[in-house]
Amino acid sequence: MLDVVPAFSRIGDENAFAVLARATELQRQGREIVNLGIGQPDFKTAPHIVEAAVKALRDGEHGYTPAAGIAPLREAVAADLHRRYGVEVSPDLVLIVPGGKVTMHMAILMFGAPGVDILYPDPGFPIYRSMIEFAGARPVPIPMREENDFAFSAEETLSLLTPQTRLIILNSPANPTGGVTPREEIDRLVAGLARFPDVAILSDEIYGQMTYDNHRHQTLLAYPEIRDRLILLDGWSKTYAMTGWRLGFSVWPQPLYDAARKLAVNSYSCVNAAAQFAGLAALTGPQDAVQAMVAEFDARRRIVVDGLNALPGVNAATPKGAFYAFPNIAKTGWKAKALAGALLEEAGVATIGGPDFGVFGEGYVRLSYANSRPNIARALARIGDFLRAHAPPA
Repeated sequence: MLDVVPAFSRIGDENAFAVLARATELQRQGREIVNLGIGQPDFKTAPHIVEAAVKALRDGEHGYTPAAGIAPLREAVAADLHRRYGVEVSPDLVLIVPGGKVTMHMAILMFGAPGVDILYPDPGFPIYRSMIEFAGARPVPIPMREENDFAFSAEETLSLLTPQTRLIILNSPANPTGGVTPREEIDRLVAGLARFPDVAILSDEIYGQMTYDNHRHQTLLAYPEIRDRLILLDGWSKTYAMTGWRLGFSVWPQPLYDAARKLAVNSYSCVNAAAQFAGLAALTGPQDAVQAMVAEFDARRRIVVDGLNALPGVNAATPKGAFYAFPNIAKTGWKAKALAGALLEEAGVATIGGPDFGVFGEGYVRLSYANSRPNIARALARIGDFLRAHAPPA
């Protein structure tokens, strides 16, 4: 029998992909499934972005690129961050990566080891905890509480820091809750972090361009006092409907950049060349497709929240960002994962149980409203019919 190293026994999974696989299998069997499980826009990548990739291929861009990414794309990332946030970023600190998870992996590997604490949001993206445990560090959840609009509390977060803490992971706008942490709370956290100069920060801002109701995203790049220990995670997947292109970027502090570049060299060599030219067209071309998509998500968000709050035993806070709702289903009497499983198998609606996002996720399910309005209405009707017809298991 082949034995892998113990770290692989600690690595987790992302159940959204398991739910997607099961939903696909049910569809193959002839079932009509409304998928509100997977977190990806249901829009096509804008035509001018696709054409840029096609042109790159036709122009012979078929080879390796620098491990950090092509210079025009890194320059465009820096310019885009300045346009959006008014911050100065050197292109020499931008690393082009094949998707957002790579930045998580790199940062956690740099700071995770036995005897180390790493803080992460809970409920939160499941790969945070999975990679922390893989690295051998101790995962310390930062509670994202419904009564706090699913934003982190600076006071509570700072109280979790110890002499063993080496990294804190933040995510706003947030998956799975749609929470957006207000600037005042981020101000308080950054001020408190002055007492912990050896703690690095990984800020996952992949949904930064998806906020609603005048809730503006506050980037951590705007705080010069932490720039020497801040790692920014962002990319094209959500904003430009490019999940399958596998294209992301990160911004690193100078002392860490070369280590991140070497990890790139040692793992994936470089990002697909044509995809990088597509990313360049996305940043430098028209943004009307982004604006239209976010406006449509906003309209769907209102439908979802109103519909969920009309269901028996369900209470849904209004998400302020991303494209997820995270309704409280505790009063239905169902456990979250059991309800999500039954909705898929019996009602034909794919959702994700809250515990798949952490220990504080029980009592909630995640719905992605990255689906059409008719499909959302159909899903809400099915969920309502199911809840009225089925008592929770004893």
